[in-house]
Amino acid sequence: MIWLTWRQFRAQAITAAAALAAFAILLATTASDLSSLYNSSGLLTCHGAACTGLASQFLDQLASAGESFLLIPGSAYMILYFLGVLVILITPAIIGCFWGAPLIARELEAGTVRLIWNQSITRNRWLMVKLVLIGTAAMAVTEAFSLIQAWWAAPIGKAVGLGGASSIFSETRFGWFVFPTHGITPLGYAAFGFVLGVTAGLVTRRAIPAMAITLAIFAAVQFITPLWVRPHLFPTSQTTATVAASGANVSLRASPALTLTASFVPGHPGAWIISSEGVSAAGQRVSTIPAACEREVSDQLGTHTEVGSHSGTPVVPGGASALNNCVARQGIRVAESYQPASHYWPLQWSETGMYLALALALAGYCFWRLNRRRS
Repeated sequence: MIWLTWRQFRAQAITAAAALAAFAILLATTASDLSSLYNSSGLLTCHGAACTGLASQFLDQLASAGESFLLIPGSAYMILYFLGVLVILITPAIIGCFWGAPLIARELEAGTVRLIWNQSITRNRWLMVKLVLIGTAAMAVTEAFSLIQAWWAAPIGKAVGLGGASSIFSETRFGWFVFPTHGITPLGYAAFGFVLGVTAGLVTRRAIPAMAITLAIFAAVQFITPLWVRPHLFPTSQTTATVAASGANVSLRASPALTLTASFVPGHPGAWIISSEGVSAAGQRVSTIPAACEREVSDQLGTHTEVGSHSGTPVVPGGASALNNCVARQGIRVAESYQPASHYWPLQWSETGMYLALALALAGYCFWRLNRRRS
């Protein structure tokens, strides 16, 4: 049975190995240059707040290096970084569509199940061997992509961890695209994507519809998880800080509603900010921008005109900083809900375990449904 599985799966295995090799070679072409730029940036010897500026300069340098790469406009480092993250994100979906969905659906469509399940090998054993061998390969391939990208992007991750930000190089390790593509979470997503495809194939009994269903569900999961699941896997912590201490900015997108977006949590470097809002000195939520800051709002929107001006040219004397200062002078502080940096690996284990559990549940359903249907 193992030999038969290998014979049926060897084309996919060879394709995956070739893709991994090409991915590694592509990143390796710039790995030494990236490391050299980091070593010469001064980040190895900096201390304290000086590191943040140097980190941003290093990332700015990466974002502006070169005009095109592989005929694609843009910095080579930006293109490779985006490509690496994208590959890891879509690999579980591709595995689910092309490895999982056809696994049973193809046999049902071709009618070969009548021959396979009338042999000495039971349905349970047939499915068990397929799920274990191909599922393990799916997890190994996805994690290999992740490890290769993490090795290449290590200098970028260090600079972002020191507070640097520039263009695409702005996401911390809790980010929407960074968290699910690093650490051990790719293992959970790969297992879930593969078994999801198998389940869709068993239910629809057609490979093409199963692929479409797998892709749609997996895309929905990737959208729902960072919004409503991941932030609540562990209880969040709360703190209140001044506008300046939290690096908060007032957004006018929902004006006159007060929207404060904090940049960091004082005393907790690397924390993941779940939400931030303005509160009064008494701790009550402030929902609107104070009337005393009306002038600063007009200045930032560019709708205020100096008295006596004949040209009608709008002036912006303080811009966003003036509005932030005005809000702070009204005694408004920033209430932050966050996950501390120490929760990174617990969140990784929790999310991975959640998707492994979903994969096991779907596998259990496959065994149950397979034994209910007639040959």
